[in-house]
Amino acid sequence: MTHKTKGIVLRTVKYGETSVISTVYTELFGVQSYIVKGVRQSSKTSSGKANYFQPGAMLQMEVYHNELKNLQFIKEFQWSYLYEQVFFNVIKNAAATYIIELLQHSLKQPEANPELFYLIEDTLMQLDKGNDTLTANLPLYFTLHLTGELGFQVQGQFSKATPVLDLQAGGFVNEIPLHVYYVTGELAETTSKINGIQFYNELENFHMSRNLRRELIETYGRYLSLHIEGFGTLRSLSVLQEILS
Repeated sequence: MTHKTKGIVLRTVKYGETSVISTVYTELFGVQSYIVKGVRQSSKTSSGKANYFQPGAMLQMEVYHNELKNLQFIKEFQWSYLYEQVFFNVIKNAAATYIIELLQHSLKQPEANPELFYLIEDTLMQLDKGNDTLTANLPLYFTLHLTGELGFQVQGQFSKATPVLDLQAGGFVNEIPLHVYYVTGELAETTSKINGIQFYNELENFHMSRNLRRELIETYGRYLSLHIEGFGTLRSLSVLQEILS
């Protein structure tokens, strides 16, 4: 039985002489791995088809799905959205690479989450279209909003009564905790503002220093590592920080 679903490519590895195995976050089935046959052949019919399975690619697919199997098959595929800049613009590509690697480290279960799928899809499309300021802010926005879809969104907001962001507890509190996982001052206040943003266009005029942006992305990495077992280290983080600064 086949199903039509959108998918966002997370990772692709070579398989055999001419094929690939691609891990895709799908709208219908969550994280799935697909064997895609023949896309690395040099024939006219296969030329360029491997490009569809670059990490970050957004596809419309017809797939075979069997709950009992770890590897599925794709019958047909085409672009659901064709990037104008993400694959070619160094800064936008660095941001997209960070987003995709963040998902690789965060998505531990295969279950579908349509709201998360739409967040990823919308974020990557806005990244493709947005101005420089939006591009710089989008990784921060996405990281915070991803935590909401994963079930541990930062609670509360920065105020005189709650000036401390307790990363371990996952919210704003009134006094410094007994552990070291917290931030105060500009880091806490800016996080509260980003956490409250609902529309992407608000990011276009949200200005901050490059040093603050670097510290925030590191803080959010610590937050994720506290709440996701085996989260690990993001290789793309240092590249993103260097390019955005």
